[in-house]
Amino acid sequence: MTSAITVASVRRRIRVNAAPARAFEIFTSGMTRWWPRAHSINASPIQEIVMEPRVGGRWLERGEDGSECQWGRVLAWEPPVRLMLAWQISVQWRYDPAVMTEVEVRFLADGDGTVVELEHRLNGYGEAAEQMRQIFDTPKGWQGVLENFAGCLGPELA
Repeated sequence: MTSAITVASVRRRIRVNAAPARAFEIFTSGMTRWWPRAHSINASPIQEIVMEPRVGGRWLERGEDGSECQWGRVLAWEPPVRLMLAWQISVQWRYDPAVMTEVEVRFLADGDGTVVELEHRLNGYGEAAEQMRQIFDTPKGWQGVLENFAGCLGPELA
């Protein structure tokens, strides 16, 4: 009998100063504006981050030299409330179509703003899942990424 490795997901949430539709739009089509430049897997600096707006669409970075590095693909596209992405970046920080982890993002109306909830399910990393959780669950991981995102939408709501 074999036992499956279960690792806790990385979960983060942040309030942003925008309605859900605007938050979804900036999260998906405006990622170039807020994604940390250091979070790149391409040899060329990031020129653009592309998320094709449909189920099955590619999620990739395009370098200043025109090269492309895929990160994954769109698994669910439900504007303005939900997005699910396949994060297919290996522990070596390269695109690997055999790696399948999920990043689910929900956009929940909250007064004049939106609560953005992100969950990264890491079981697709197998035995390396705990190692990767420790990387994603740091201030420079998903929390820092979401803070950059919120900064594009104005001051955080109290």
